[in-house]
Amino acid sequence: MNQTEKEQVVEEVRRELQRASVVIVTRYRGLTVADMTRLRREMYAAGSQYRVIKNTLARRATQGTRFEGLVPFLTGPTGVAISVDPVAPAKVLAVFTKKNPLLEVVGGVLNGTVVDAAGIGELAKLPSREVLIAKVLGTMMAPLQSFMGVLVAIPSSLVRVLDRIRESKEEPGAEIRESKEEPGAE
Repeated sequence: MNQTEKEQVVEEVRRELQRASVVIVTRYRGLTVADMTRLRREMYAAGSQYRVIKNTLARRATQGTRFEGLVPFLTGPTGVAISVDPVAPAKVLAVFTKKNPLLEVVGGVLNGTVVDAAGIGELAKLPSREVLIAKVLGTMMAPLQSFMGVLVAIPSSLVRVLDRIRESKEEPGAEIRESKEEPGAE
């Protein structure tokens, strides 16, 4: 690689890091080209990227970013998983390392915080981003659904009361009966 190509790689990695929330460093010594290709495809399918980059170029790319904590991990043959979704690459790596124990997760940086290999393993156990969003929305919607139920019950209760008043006025000498029934139970 000449100097211009190295600078292009550094700038490209820097642009990827600006969008990313997580970068996970792995050691891939002993993996075949077919294994690496499969890993890249699985990462891509999960919305992540896996690339092999020279350690010196990776160090330069992380300078002045929130991913400077990666520098101690950048030794030996390393590959990096870069993603906006913090859980997706960790899940892919967890599944892949079970089938290919030659791939070793070294550590990473999650939103500026250095995480060791055990932390990446715990990250892989979390539900996906979509599942977490669905749970949060479900939690937020529950009070609104209860409130809507109350709002719907008020007019129906009013209609029942007005109907009883009408019935009592239609019957001569009848008085309004108070019902001890629950609203909506007839």
